[in-house]
Amino acid sequence: VMLAGVLIKMGGYGMLRLCVTMFPDVAQRYALILVVLAIIGVLYGAAVTMRQTDFKRMIAYSSVSHMGYVLLGIFALGNVSMIGASMQMFSHGIVTGLLFAMVGLVIHNTHERDLRNLGGLVRQMPVIVIVFSIAGLASLGLPTTSGFAAEFLVFVGSYSSTIVPWIQGYTLLGVAGVALTAGYILWMLQRAFYGPPLEKFSGVPDAQVCHAPSSQRATPSVPV
Repeated sequence: VMLAGVLIKMGGYGMLRLCVTMFPDVAQRYALILVVLAIIGVLYGAAVTMRQTDFKRMIAYSSVSHMGYVLLGIFALGNVSMIGASMQMFSHGIVTGLLFAMVGLVIHNTHERDLRNLGGLVRQMPVIVIVFSIAGLASLGLPTTSGFAAEFLVFVGSYSSTIVPWIQGYTLLGVAGVALTAGYILWMLQRAFYGPPLEKFSGVPDAQVCHAPSSQRATPSVPV
């Protein structure tokens, strides 16, 4: 949770505060290369995530894809795209930290982290399912969530940039990454929580009152 919420954002913060602000000419010179790397990160991270069966690994690899949007927003070198990149760092920290917390509760209660061995937990864990669903929908950028606002600003700001060559094409490739994100988020929800209930999980507990502070992170991920 600490890695997703804070440490992974230090690189993006450093690029905004140092690379772009203090060395704008250098940032402009290498912007195209970094935009290409951002799109590779978005698509490759999403593709690798879709191949995972470990619950925690799926959330971890999805961070590679989401931080690609941050890199795209920064090195599109537009004011709007940079605002979107900053919002994406905030949104990702809240949403991914919440996803890790809910996955941790599922693993702790079921003693199982392989998605192929999970299923039908919505009846035993309704609170966890609701909170995980809110965070998951924010992660894929559903309208009215913080993820949508951040990615929308990144895409609009990047597409309208006049500094980076062929930025419009790269932005459209980044938009395609949203579809991949929706695919693996919805697959996770369906595979872990829905489907026929399994007898071995009939007695697993739901989230308790002591887990409420983790669930409260869902609040800033929804309103825009």
